[in-house]
Amino acid sequence: MEDGGKRRRRRRRVALGTVLAGAVLISGVGLWATDSLPFKDRYCWGAWEQDSGPRFLGDYMLRDPGSERTSVESGAPGSGGRTATCTLSVVSDGSATEPTGFQDRLTLSYGPVPEAPDQRREWIDRYFSGSASPLPEGLDGLVADDRAMLILPEACDAAGRPSAVTLWGESRGGGSTGGHATPLTIASLPDISTMLLDAADVGMRKAGCAPEKPLRTSAPMARLAEDGRAAENPVCRIPGVTFTLDEDVRYEQRVGVVGDRLQTCSVIRRQLGSPDEPAAQFVMAGSPRTVAVFAGLPEGAGQGLVRTTCGDRDTVFYARIGPELGDGGGKKDRRVFERFTEAVGKRVGCEPAKGNGGAA
Repeated sequence: MEDGGKRRRRRRRVALGTVLAGAVLISGVGLWATDSLPFKDRYCWGAWEQDSGPRFLGDYMLRDPGSERTSVESGAPGSGGRTATCTLSVVSDGSATEPTGFQDRLTLSYGPVPEAPDQRREWIDRYFSGSASPLPEGLDGLVADDRAMLILPEACDAAGRPSAVTLWGESRGGGSTGGHATPLTIASLPDISTMLLDAADVGMRKAGCAPEKPLRTSAPMARLAEDGRAAENPVCRIPGVTFTLDEDVRYEQRVGVVGDRLQTCSVIRRQLGSPDEPAAQFVMAGSPRTVAVFAGLPEGAGQGLVRTTCGDRDTVFYARIGPELGDGGGKKDRRVFERFTEAVGKRVGCEPAKGNGGAA
């Protein structure tokens, strides 16, 4: 049998443990009350953490009274080849600077590129934008202030198409925007690239196609895309690519990547109080994963897509010309496309493009 002294010592140890546990609990409550809680929210399948560095995840986005951040997931990466999305929103009822309130929204998507040709072209125009700069160290992706895209390794292909991770930021509010969506600066380019790679790693693990080592880059993320400027002939500084540019319409050209394996340029129609409207898009892609994005689309100069060989690389040339600048795929559009493939093909040393009437 235990003697009374041992029982008293045991009771004292239990009491002391209870006091310490209570102190920890009270300390945690105090931290919560002072907004210093060490437990931070995680968003989008756990890919991102509150206050981890990027602007959109920090307190700055919650600066207006009554603003709040919410996260809504739809599906999960790798769920039967369907696209999974996560929408991270910051909503405010209003402030002194924006009395009508606003909603800033960042959408993360994981899944195969769209199958339908029209939807695929819209995806290409959005994420191969001339406003975006390339990820360093050979990663097949692009990053801009309001968007980002990474094409995943072949092991992650789904439904016979390449899979990709994308970010898209937009803001809606009153005032001069009239409630229309406008581009949202998500963070700095290095922070956006980190968010993109973190999301890709989590998505690939959940889909069961992650490489042995996480996708990372040690090289700095540099802004190579030029600032938008008034469009002028030759458009995008591509010899022979000319349009009749209405002086009463504000067209802006955004020259992006100009390299041996990728070239991008976008022409945008801008109007105060309205969303930007794409007027023309040009892409030359020569890495295996970017070329795969265009597989399955209708080909030929009249379709704005041809493929060829540049050195030992399969390469595609893609253009999409809107009705305001073109003629709906007619002779005018074909002539512009052939001049585009000829000029860029000559620059990077390509053979004559298939389906382009012998033009390179």
